[in-house]
Amino acid sequence: MTAGVGARLHLVEPLGFELTDAHLRRAGLDYHDLADTRVHADVEACFVALDDAGAGSVWAMTGRGELGLGEVRFGPDDALMFGTETTGLPDEVLTHPGVTGRVRIPMRPGVRSMNLSNSAAVATYEAWRQLGYPGGA
Repeated sequence: MTAGVGARLHLVEPLGFELTDAHLRRAGLDYHDLADTRVHADVEACFVALDDAGAGSVWAMTGRGELGLGEVRFGPDDALMFGTETTGLPDEVLTHPGVTGRVRIPMRPGVRSMNLSNSAAVATYEAWRQLGYPGGA
């Protein structure tokens, strides 16, 4: 699971990949040294860290969301949570009291879903767009 607040990436174990320099470079992430990444042992530790960091709303991204991506008004301290590629966020995260709402990316009928990377890119870019592209050129 991943969540962001500001420009920070929170990852919850177990991870399906290694965060070593060699593995990240091989994956084409030669800019990984610019990322502020935190790894948490479990989801509760992640929620504590988000709270400590002053996270605003925490949006759980799920195909079962009651809100469409365009219906959400993102704030500068909001966090977006994403689950695994195969199963998404577990029910205990989707119903966690720390989650503000469940958000889906609208899809055309008959289309199952986007992969995790594309979903994260679309949702993050929409939040950045709503905020006026802070830090962008």
